[in-house]
Amino acid sequence: MARLFGGGTQTEETFKVQRTEDEWKQVLNPPQFQVMRKHGTERAGTSPLNAEKRSGTFICAGCEQALFDAGTKFESGTGWPSFWDPLEGAIATTEDRGFFMTRTEVHCANCGGHLGHVFPDGPRPTGQRYCMNGVAMKFKPA
Repeated sequence: MARLFGGGTQTEETFKVQRTEDEWKQVLNPPQFQVMRKHGTERAGTSPLNAEKRSGTFICAGCEQALFDAGTKFESGTGWPSFWDPLEGAIATTEDRGFFMTRTEVHCANCGGHLGHVFPDGPRPTGQRYCMNGVAMKFKPA
């Protein structure tokens, strides 16, 4: 069983893709490993995916599961790629009580990799802002 740790809360979930820490280090580069397996955050404005405007799909850097359709991406002004709706069944969430606040952490439903957080200040039709670390994703053009 894979364990998911989110900002001080511990949730046990079983993921389809499971690897040891050493195996994850072979699959992910150091910044990806820090974000996806250690719940880090990339510096705002550093991801080339923030400027990605083509049609296609944003996929998990850890397991290549499709996460977001490019048509749901919007410019949030935060410096991180933001989306208003994930693909069905692509993500899961946990409560994150780190940094003296409560947030909703978003992770890949397939491998458990930390992706970012979701906030209730996004555009219509969902009103959600899935604020993702670009290093945790890859882009697959249509």
